[in-house]
Amino acid sequence: MTASNQKTLIGDLYDDNNEITVVELCRICAVDEKLVDELIAEGILEPVGELRKTTVLPYSAVRRTRTVIRMQRDLGVNLPGAAVALELIDRIHQLKVRMRR
Repeated sequence: MTASNQKTLIGDLYDDNNEITVVELCRICAVDEKLVDELIAEGILEPVGELRKTTVLPYSAVRRTRTVIRMQRDLGVNLPGAAVALELIDRIHQLKVRMRR
């Protein structure tokens, strides 16, 4: 493959071993802290701890936040509905993993 034929893959790694602050999440997802607080209150996002009074979330919070934003924008889903939908998506993913084993 020549240099001109090579393609660069660009994407996000949603690894729960990495962490992100609320401020970073807000910047990446272009949302305000109020929405993140609501996502935490609804159980959509689960903090892993605090660093010097800063809430820390698993990096997978980026994917979950973006999914909620799309559900709200495209489908008009409210936060409780998004929480249920994400729970079902997580269960389906777990079942697929179990089936592969």
